[in-house]
Amino acid sequence: MAITSANQLELLQTAEAVAREKMIDPGLVVEAMEESLARAAKSRYGAEMDIRVSIDRRTGKATFTRVRTVVEEEELENYQAEFTVEQAKQYMADPVVGDTFVEEIPPVEMGRIAAQSAKQVILQKVREAERDRQYEEFKDRAGTIINGTVKREEYGNVIVDVGRGEAVLRRNEKIGREAYRPNDRIRAFIKDVRRESRGPQIFLSRTAPEFMAELFKMEVPEIYDGIIDIKAVARDPGSRAKIAVISYDGSIDPVGACVGMRGSRVQAVVNELQGEKIDIIPWNEDQPTFLVNALQPAEVSKVVLDEEAGKIEVVVPDEQLSLAIGRRGQNVRLASQLTNLDIDIMTEAEESERRQKEFEIRTKLFIETLDLDEFFAQLLVSEGFTNLEEVAYVELDELLVIDGVDESTAEELQARARDFIEAKNRAAMEAARELGVQDSLVAFDGLTPQMIEALAKDGVLSLEDFATCADWELAGGWTTVEGERVKDDGILEPFGMTLETAQDMVMTARIVLGWVDPAELAAENEETETETEEEAEA
Repeated sequence: MAITSANQLELLQTAEAVAREKMIDPGLVVEAMEESLARAAKSRYGAEMDIRVSIDRRTGKATFTRVRTVVEEEELENYQAEFTVEQAKQYMADPVVGDTFVEEIPPVEMGRIAAQSAKQVILQKVREAERDRQYEEFKDRAGTIINGTVKREEYGNVIVDVGRGEAVLRRNEKIGREAYRPNDRIRAFIKDVRRESRGPQIFLSRTAPEFMAELFKMEVPEIYDGIIDIKAVARDPGSRAKIAVISYDGSIDPVGACVGMRGSRVQAVVNELQGEKIDIIPWNEDQPTFLVNALQPAEVSKVVLDEEAGKIEVVVPDEQLSLAIGRRGQNVRLASQLTNLDIDIMTEAEESERRQKEFEIRTKLFIETLDLDEFFAQLLVSEGFTNLEEVAYVELDELLVIDGVDESTAEELQARARDFIEAKNRAAMEAARELGVQDSLVAFDGLTPQMIEALAKDGVLSLEDFATCADWELAGGWTTVEGERVKDDGILEPFGMTLETAQDMVMTARIVLGWVDPAELAAENEETETETEEEAEA
């Protein structure tokens, strides 16, 4: 292939045809041709040369030029593309470092191998342009529903034609045992759009909770208009789902609007999701109330919320237990996902038995430590006292409300509790000292003598040792071993240590030791908060 006047115009015509076929800018195709011709010229004149090709966008004429750059003498490396100021004087009037000398060179005859190489360059550039065009077109459509046509199936993954591009529905993003044949129509949620060197860039899902939310938005005008808001969605794809909705208009029932006349609206969503049963639940800011709604159709007798631990206990009548848990734990699992809480379900009989056991344990504690008779110890427990610290350090008035307790009796109770606690602390500290605990750890705020003893038994003897601990080593956590979750017990977990508290204490220890600069830490936290706010706004 020689670049002659006969085929100059043909270059532009070819570029236009390829651009139309691939729906990309003709200029990109011409640039690819320029690069391929330059590569062919380098193989003819020398790979070290800086050869550039420019194709006139109007006439199609290709101009071949050799470029040489003026550099410092000590920086001269490539004699074919660079020269010194002295060497440049024979070509240029007043050369300075950084100047370039451009001279036109004869066009090349492209042999078979060079033509094949040029074709590969052009095809590669066209593919890259196609991917960029596809990314730009679909990047803003992530989070929406798209309709497409099945092209083929590869190893369980479905390749979908979405118009001006291809998308992939992975095997784990299909509902149940869905099977598709070529040319089947398919509707899916665009889960992600990202640049990749090879393969599809658009990733679809039919199992994402957002897919159900978008389907409801299409079927329920009130959701589309913002009158009703979807607050949370939890799905067991193909089987069952729960969706929490709230209405900002007191005259509109959010559940009824989503169900539709004779169930028409919800049925349209159910049909699209292969018969997935959907529970539509009114959302409530009060978590216990919301949880009672989320566990429908089961009835709930009582809810006990532990906000610090993020756990919630639900008591149901004995005959409602299987309904609350659901088949294979499905109902309680979906309710947990919907509320973002760990849910512990028990029957009324189990709860009564547990409360009785706790009552007996606390009664025994007060009998043994405060030298009380059983009746008096039971009175303390009935009034809500659960441990010695509460008895020792509460206001005196809280003890005086107990029947038969006067001021002197209350003071005696507190004195006994404090004496026992102090004796226990002394024993724990002596045990820790025998194990070699150092003053730096003893003086650190937030650690009780019992905690210090537990740390010492585990080999944590100094503030330096404490500062090297991970939060999960102190508070406990979970790790995955061969696909199974395994519990790691924390050194201070028996004392109610949480991960957040452990993180704060370890970081404080590092600051005290001078390992961390508080100013830098504050700046990092501020930057993280800003990023989080920006992500939330996005």
